[in-house]
Amino acid sequence: MADTTATSSAFDRAHLARAADWLAVGVVVAMPWSISASQILTAAWLLALVPTLDVAEMRRELRSGAGGLPVLLWLLALLGMLWANVPWSDRYAGLEGFHKLLVIPLLLAQFRRSERGIYVVYGFLASCTAMLLASCGLMVLWKCCSVYVPGKIPGILVKDYIAQSSEFLVCVFGLLGFAAQRWQKGDRRFACGALLLACLFLANIFYIAPGRTAIVIMPALLVIFGFYYFGWKGVAAAVVAGGVIAAAAWAGSPLLRARVMASFSEVQAYGKEGALSSSAIRLELWKRSLGIVAAAPLIGHGTGSIPEQFGSAVFGQQSVNPHNQVLAVAIQLGMLGTAILIAMWLAHLALFRGGGLIAWIGIVMVVQNVASAPFNSHLFDSFHGWLYAFGVGVLGGIALRERPA
Repeated sequence: MADTTATSSAFDRAHLARAADWLAVGVVVAMPWSISASQILTAAWLLALVPTLDVAEMRRELRSGAGGLPVLLWLLALLGMLWANVPWSDRYAGLEGFHKLLVIPLLLAQFRRSERGIYVVYGFLASCTAMLLASCGLMVLWKCCSVYVPGKIPGILVKDYIAQSSEFLVCVFGLLGFAAQRWQKGDRRFACGALLLACLFLANIFYIAPGRTAIVIMPALLVIFGFYYFGWKGVAAAVVAGGVIAAAAWAGSPLLRARVMASFSEVQAYGKEGALSSSAIRLELWKRSLGIVAAAPLIGHGTGSIPEQFGSAVFGQQSVNPHNQVLAVAIQLGMLGTAILIAMWLAHLALFRGGGLIAWIGIVMVVQNVASAPFNSHLFDSFHGWLYAFGVGVLGGIALRERPA
């Protein structure tokens, strides 16, 4: 009877583990299209995964920097609720931005032991490719029939151009890594196919969804890509290729030119006249944020304190987001929280040492988040934050599984 019970328990656990793997695939497939759908699937994933984990697995992940530091940052945010001088509803709302960090050690444990992690990567690429086709098709309809989704710019089906350019940027550099790997192995057909698809994603960013953050991050990722796969010669080639791509995009994309020139004009107008614009609001928020941090530099003003600390509106608009990830943490948790945040990023970069395609995509995911930090609070964003948590967790688990013991 005992043997039968043990066998049945092992079977149930294996069944749940398999379900959790495929639910993780479902989460990332849904992510580009609907955050609500991906969050429902995330809840189902947690219900399937948690019974399959054991104490030894979780202890191992929590003792590592990659898995333990996100939890440590969440714990500090939990404690930060105690010294926040705001209503408890605001404290709970502030803590919500940190919750997604808790899934990182769970995903590391799951995909360290599972061989299905690569299907999560394939699922995300397939979903983004479908989004690419839908976006291009919608752009064609707008050109010929003036058809577009109300409330969105032409060619954008769901979310916004910032989210679309961010997810497509991951696909661009993931495909470039795959193409480089295939080319080095002599598989020129797959390399050219991946390169062509990367170019289509890149064209969509430039001509349909030119997110300014993605455009700023792109040169850094291109240089890192050149060095990662081809050394210093690759860096030189990346600089040349980047110049050619930038020139072609600038010449062929009026939307890109307008968005870049608008940013320069907005900054100049703010400096001379204090004129209202999105860039001006960002600059004013950063200036005010630095003063807020200076008032409580060590442990900050407490979790959920950002709205109260900003107090009066900036240019007549109330904000709960300083549009800077480091400042968003420092206002609430001070230099202590900021140190943990930076240590977490470094630990996640170290997770992807050793080379290989999975490690490269992981580096892209972390660098994108770090490089966007001066302009956005993406870790607290419902889409970008979950993309980072699942990206680092799944890719990190695969990297740990592939790493020699």
